[in-house]
Amino acid sequence: MKGDLKNRYNSLFFKEFSSVVKRAYPSFDDARFMDRIFDQEWEHREFKQRMRHVTHCLHATMAMNYSDAVSLLMSIAEKCRGLEYLFFPDYVEVYGLADWECSMAALERFTAFSSAEFAVRRFMMHSPARMMSQMVDWARHPDHHVRRLASEGCRPRLPWAKPIPFLREDPAPVLPILETLKADESEYVRKSVANHINDISKDHPGLVLDLARQWAGSHPRTDWILKHGCRTLLKKGNREALDLFGFYAPAHVTVNNLSLKNRQIRLGDSLEFTFQLCNQASSPQHIRLEYAIDYVKAKGSTSRKVFKISEKSYPSGRTEVVRRQRFKDLTTRKHYEGWHRLAVIVNGHSLAEETFYLSVPPVGLGEKA
Repeated sequence: MKGDLKNRYNSLFFKEFSSVVKRAYPSFDDARFMDRIFDQEWEHREFKQRMRHVTHCLHATMAMNYSDAVSLLMSIAEKCRGLEYLFFPDYVEVYGLADWECSMAALERFTAFSSAEFAVRRFMMHSPARMMSQMVDWARHPDHHVRRLASEGCRPRLPWAKPIPFLREDPAPVLPILETLKADESEYVRKSVANHINDISKDHPGLVLDLARQWAGSHPRTDWILKHGCRTLLKKGNREALDLFGFYAPAHVTVNNLSLKNRQIRLGDSLEFTFQLCNQASSPQHIRLEYAIDYVKAKGSTSRKVFKISEKSYPSGRTEVVRRQRFKDLTTRKHYEGWHRLAVIVNGHSLAEETFYLSVPPVGLGEKA
C-alpha cells in the first residue's frame, strides 16, 4: 500500500496539482515547486517522507503566512481527493500548532478529501484536553468523514501513526466518543469504532468486555461493532469473549481424521489439509471454526497465527473441511526452517493437531515459483 502511494507522487501528479494551485493563485511558481520536489534525495524517500517533503516544498513556494496558505488549500481541497493529498492536513500539522481555530477548521475540511487522522495527533499530544473536547464535538458532526475522524484520530494503535501514550495507558477519555458513535448510521464510521475497540482490547481486554456486556443487544449496528471490535480477543480464545458471542465450550463436537497432504513442504509450497468436523448432538451448534499455525521464529521458538474458517451453525453429522495455507515470505512474516504445528480450533478449543516440517532454501536460491 505505501509503495503504491509512494509511486503516485510523480511528475504528472505534481503538474496536475500545480495547475490546480495556479488557477486559484496565479503567482504560484510551479517551476520552482517542481525543482524543489525532485531533489537529490527524492528517490530514497518512502511515502510519508515524500509527503512531508511535499509539505515543506509547498510552504516554501507559496511564501504566504499560515492562515492565507490554509485558506488557499481549503479553497482547492475539493479538487484534491485521495490519500496522496495527505500533505494538506500534514501542512496543518507542521505549521498550524499556534493557530488553533484556523487549524481545526482546516482539518475538519481536509478530512473529507484525504484524511486528517494522522495530523490531528500532534495537536492531541500538545493540548490533550482541548483536542479531546474537539473530538467529542466532531463525533456529533453531520459529515460522516468528520465523525470518523473523531474515532480514528485518537485510536491508540493507529497504523502508520505516531503513538499517543496517555490514551494507550488510559482510554477513558475516548469512551464518550465511542459511546456517541456506537450505532452510527455510516458503515465508514462503524468500522473505525470497531477498529478502535479492537486497539483498546490489546491493552485493556477487561474494559472492552465490560463495554460489550453493557452495549450488547442495544442495536444491530452496535452488535456488529462489538463483534468486529472483539476479533483479537476471539482469535486469542478469550473465554469471556467467546461466551459473550455464543461460542461456548464445544460439547458433542469432535475433529476427526486431520490429514496433511504432505508432512514436509518447502518455502513457496502450500500446506494442504483436510478434516471432519463432527457434530454429535441432535441439533445444530453455533461454531467458530479456526485453524492455527505455530510458526518457527529465528531463534527456534514459535509464534501462533490463527486463521478463521467460518462462524455459523453446523448441522448434526459430519462436515468435510479442506484448506490450503501458502508459505511465502511477506513483509509481515518471514519463515524459518523447522517443525511447525497445525491445530484445528473449535470455539477456542484445540481439538486436533499435527506437525509438519518446513524447509527453507539457503539465501540466494529463492523460493519456488
